[in-house]
Amino acid sequence: MRTVSGRTDRVVVVGAGLSGLAAALHLAGRGREVVVLEREDVPGGRAGRVDVDGYRLDTGPTVLTMPDLVADALGAVGAALEDHLSLIPLSPVYDARFADGSGLAVRSDAEAMAEEVRAFAGPAEARGYLRLRDWLTRLYRVEYDRFIAANTDSPLSLLSPALARLVAMGGFGSLERQVGRFIGDDRLRRVFSFQSLYAGVPPRRALAVYGVIAYMDTVAGVFFPRGGVRALPDALASAAAAAGVRFEYGAPVTALERRGDRVTAVRTSRGSRVPCDAVVLTTEPHVAYRLLGGAPRRPVRLRPAPSALVVHLGVPRRWDTGHHVISFGAAWRETFRELIDQGRTMTDPSLLITRPTATDPDLAPPGHDLLSVLAPVPNLDRGRLDWDRHGESYAARVLEVVEHRLLPGLTGEAEVLHTTTPADWARGGLVAGTPFSYAHTMAQTGPFRPGNFPRATANAVLAGSGTVPGVGVPTALISGRLAADRITGEPATTRSRTTAVGRGPR
Repeated sequence: MRTVSGRTDRVVVVGAGLSGLAAALHLAGRGREVVVLEREDVPGGRAGRVDVDGYRLDTGPTVLTMPDLVADALGAVGAALEDHLSLIPLSPVYDARFADGSGLAVRSDAEAMAEEVRAFAGPAEARGYLRLRDWLTRLYRVEYDRFIAANTDSPLSLLSPALARLVAMGGFGSLERQVGRFIGDDRLRRVFSFQSLYAGVPPRRALAVYGVIAYMDTVAGVFFPRGGVRALPDALASAAAAAGVRFEYGAPVTALERRGDRVTAVRTSRGSRVPCDAVVLTTEPHVAYRLLGGAPRRPVRLRPAPSALVVHLGVPRRWDTGHHVISFGAAWRETFRELIDQGRTMTDPSLLITRPTATDPDLAPPGHDLLSVLAPVPNLDRGRLDWDRHGESYAARVLEVVEHRLLPGLTGEAEVLHTTTPADWARGGLVAGTPFSYAHTMAQTGPFRPGNFPRATANAVLAGSGTVPGVGVPTALISGRLAADRITGEPATTRSRTTAVGRGPR
């Protein structure tokens, strides 16, 4: 593995998102002097927050899986997860609602979920679910150490017995087709393949290796931090600060000082200059390369993933939904064609409705609930909608769909607290106005994704969703550790991570 040469005593981390915080913790735990520069006034990055009239909104991810990755990051500085974060396991992890009026409680416990499937679609499908669960678990175990949680310098480095096992398991075939080997009910197939949308690819085109996302939530389980998802970056930042990491908030980075191929200092808009022996850039790759004064060498332009419109609502406490509800429209394949191929909003949308106050009522004023509705929409490269002019009207249409399908009377009683559109994501520096960065196509996966150690520099490494291993809370945490490994080398005491993650909080 290629690593930073020379001294690495002082490291600057640009960005206090999840990847930057993980990098800072691992580096501090290895004896480095770490300074984190963050443009906002609080940590979190894409795991953002807004407070409105007693409502505490999470404006970024709402699904937290693989909590042992959080424990590993905290453990790098000797901190214990339970001392910094209270995680509540969700059961069910999702409520799936379908256009035909049927519904399924999706549970991570094998026996409980088999019973749900048996009642929903019959004993044959329940047996198929258990076989699918076994396949997803084996897929995860084959992939994790070698293909997700490891640095690679060349595609050739992946040639191994593990790759042969992955091929034999059908990992490079279609996710939709592989799921269909085990279950025949079309509704169930959606439950175990819709996650590919997070990777920016429809299930029929997604590589089956991305079944690991379904493993993470439907097998390993989903958790919610007491206090909201914002409690996660707060916990990581608190542990890092206690370990000696210095944070500068409200400090956008404007320039990197160079001497030859090495970055020697980082400058901020506040006029501060922070000397360094190495730097971790957690911005989107296009921003990182602009700071570095170059561009990645690629034969084909990177393709961003679809984006999302998110509407946050304050409502009277009268609708007893679960924490997460996935509302599937009748149109499934057509939805992906509209979104990805045609760059149009969905005519029959599938939506994620989250009610965090189902788990933590303190996130809203007494007698009220907090709801968020996420609608996948085209990114700014594909779509042509003027979101600043028409975002509000599209959000109103989405809420009407939720009212019709799930929550009668919603639009008459809901107060819109906050709306985020692709235009807002773009103003935050996210490529093509999408929080999901670059799509995980074959040409943008693993060693073909923008690498985390640009060849043009000797001591600057990347972390975050735009680089390896990719998009999501678990992968952001992994990417921070991979960046730290590039600077210090991988610690000799690192244990096998396949068995170290996915068990829930200790």
